[in-house]
Amino acid sequence: MAFNALIPTLEVENMDETIAFYETNLDFVCVNRDDNHWALMTKDDVDIMLSSRFNKDEFPKTTFTGSLYIHTDDVDVLWQILKDKVAICYPLENFDYGMREFAIYDNNGYRIQFGQELETN
Repeated sequence: MAFNALIPTLEVENMDETIAFYETNLDFVCVNRDDNHWALMTKDDVDIMLSSRFNKDEFPKTTFTGSLYIHTDDVDVLWQILKDKVAICYPLENFDYGMREFAIYDNNGYRIQFGQELETN
């Protein structure tokens, strides 16, 4: 038995605004959509599903305590593109565990990290 893919689903407050955020800032494309209830965004080998909010009475705000971590082939260029356009969680830096990365927040407050392995000699 094999697992073939993982596609996170994020509950969003406003579907149109969220689709626009991912298309405008991160070059995702909305490849499928069901009115304001569900959408599938894709870029290269990364897919993210968006969903309208469930259980708003129990959970009045969107919540996710983790983050989405996206590996990229040029984190420095991506940093230059995004650093002045989106809310930054932490800036570009090298980490002892061998990654060069930064993190942003999307328009719903979800944290998205972008990383690239540091070259070793």
